[in-house]
Amino acid sequence: RKRPRSASSCGIRAAAAMASRRAGATLPSAAFLLLPLLLAMASAGLNGYFGTKSRYEEVNPHLVGDPLSLGPAAAGSRLPAACAPLQLRAVLRHGTRYPTAGQIRRLGELHARLLRRPAAAAAACPAAADLAAWQMWYEESLDGRLAPQGRRDMEHLARRLAARFPSLFAARRRLELASSSKHRCLQSSAAFRRGLGPSLSLGSDDVEVEVNDSLMRFFDHCAKFVALVEENDTAMCQVNAFKEGPEMRKVLEKVASALCLPVEELNADLVQVAFLTCSYELAIKNVTSPWCSLFSEEDAKVLEYLNDLKQYWKRGYGYDINSRSSCILFQDIFQHLDKAVEESKSSKPISSPLIVQVGHAETLQPLLALMGFFKDDEPLKANNYVRQTHRKFRSGRIVPYAANLVFVLYHCDQVKTSKEEYQVQMLLNEKLMPFHHSNETISTYADLKDYYKDILENCHFKEECELPKVNITAVDEL
Repeated sequence: RKRPRSASSCGIRAAAAMASRRAGATLPSAAFLLLPLLLAMASAGLNGYFGTKSRYEEVNPHLVGDPLSLGPAAAGSRLPAACAPLQLRAVLRHGTRYPTAGQIRRLGELHARLLRRPAAAAAACPAAADLAAWQMWYEESLDGRLAPQGRRDMEHLARRLAARFPSLFAARRRLELASSSKHRCLQSSAAFRRGLGPSLSLGSDDVEVEVNDSLMRFFDHCAKFVALVEENDTAMCQVNAFKEGPEMRKVLEKVASALCLPVEELNADLVQVAFLTCSYELAIKNVTSPWCSLFSEEDAKVLEYLNDLKQYWKRGYGYDINSRSSCILFQDIFQHLDKAVEESKSSKPISSPLIVQVGHAETLQPLLALMGFFKDDEPLKANNYVRQTHRKFRSGRIVPYAANLVFVLYHCDQVKTSKEEYQVQMLLNEKLMPFHHSNETISTYADLKDYYKDILENCHFKEECELPKVNITAVDEL
């Protein structure tokens, strides 16, 4: 039986109220000429807080001016002079997508309520009048499909990676493409291939993509995760508690007031879909939506935290099974790196110099958690919003649209020891990541394998994901 969605289900006491926010000003009717400018100003303060619905440009602002720019050179990124890349292994999130059918239904429900308001209310609530006049163009058939901007995201990413690693993307190099079965991922794979042009050994823009849900959607195949986290409302008790906490209540009341609706007609999910519509309009159409005018930057921070709470407890550090279920992908990455090392030692051509796999935010987030990245000292909870102001775990910085985790294996000559012959770098969203064991952006492959030895040798997907023999429905066992 599902538990009620309330703070009491967590046994959590609501957090103290946060500092007062800037109140939203009501526009006089004569200010309609300034509305585009005011909307743009409103959106500018929100852009960094859209969580997993963030544009890739939020983490790489230099791409706004030039989508093919490689950005400023990272300090300390230089390899020893005699190192040549052997293999690139990339795990990508699909590009910018449309809302899901569920989000579109909720938006339609909220928009319909505004249309039913009496005409006389327009003067009192100009924001509601503007939104009632807004064209509801989303249709449920769009259901999470890749947007045209998403195709551009992938094509441009492919071209930037080719410019960054020209020897790996040279003519007649073999590219292996794999994807989740979801339409947005298959289309992202095709767009990535198109971005490279016909020079690789595939020979044309016709893409043969391997569908591999066991790696790209490992979470669907993990019975323990599905039963105890995905389909268990109790697992989301921190999320549900925050929805009913003081921070969200303030946002709810403010939005209800701006729309001249009784606060009882709104809930956290409807407010969140209004906020995310602001993000979709920006990401898909590059426009500032009137939905953005409902929120201040402080509101956006609260709604970002709500999104991050869900990511933390469902895909991140909240429960061990979230990350442990990704070890099948982690081990596959190292198996291919191992094979490239062995082929190099035997003076054989590298059979798979380029391996690109396209999945989801839900593919990348658990993998990064498994590796120990973006872990805060204190768990994200419903009652520590203020203390988490400077948290590491911000999903919009980690897995925006088109997010990418890239491993690059190098062979190095003129080294002092045989261990230094094979080295590796890791990039997240095209930025070098310092490794945990050294705090350096380059590591010998042997040291990296040694650091993750336990996961590589002792994390077995079948055993990790097996449901306990006792019928457990609570998350305490996690």
